[in-house]
Amino acid sequence: MDGPAAARAEEALRLIYADAFAEPPYNETADDVAATFRRFRSQTRKATFRAALARDENGEPVGMAYGYPLGPNTGWWDQLTEPVPEDMRREDGHRTFGLMELAVRGPWRRQGIASRLHEILLHDIEAERVLLNVHPGSTAASAAYRAWGYRNVGEARPWAGADLHDVMVLDLSRR
Repeated sequence: MDGPAAARAEEALRLIYADAFAEPPYNETADDVAATFRRFRSQTRKATFRAALARDENGEPVGMAYGYPLGPNTGWWDQLTEPVPEDMRREDGHRTFGLMELAVRGPWRRQGIASRLHEILLHDIEAERVLLNVHPGSTAASAAYRAWGYRNVGEARPWAGADLHDVMVLDLSRR
């Protein structure tokens, strides 16, 4: 989906997000979900935004993924607790795809849905790499990202008051 289509699917995406991130280690509240979807609305207005939504055979929303390429003025690299080399930080609006969210609701996990959403979202993107943050307490997500080829490049506090998250990069030239 592009941004306008994802905006139209906000209710389904919000349901998935709220379900998945209410669980430990995230423990997100209704206020956290509301804040995420305030950002989501501005993100969907980016021309390069893309999303994927999975539904079961009855049309129930079960999983989602979304993101967009990082612009030259992204603050993502500034959130790291330790600086990374300038050549890693360099962004031009095409180099790095920021994977903002990837989630599957509990009853549908361990069926390959997250892997398929990841694959669909990244299909035909022109980026050199993908960047994401993952809570280190989310061992299943961290293991999946490592299995898909991501490597840890540092730690970040993605927003004020957030737990430290692992920052991971997937080099798409190796795929």
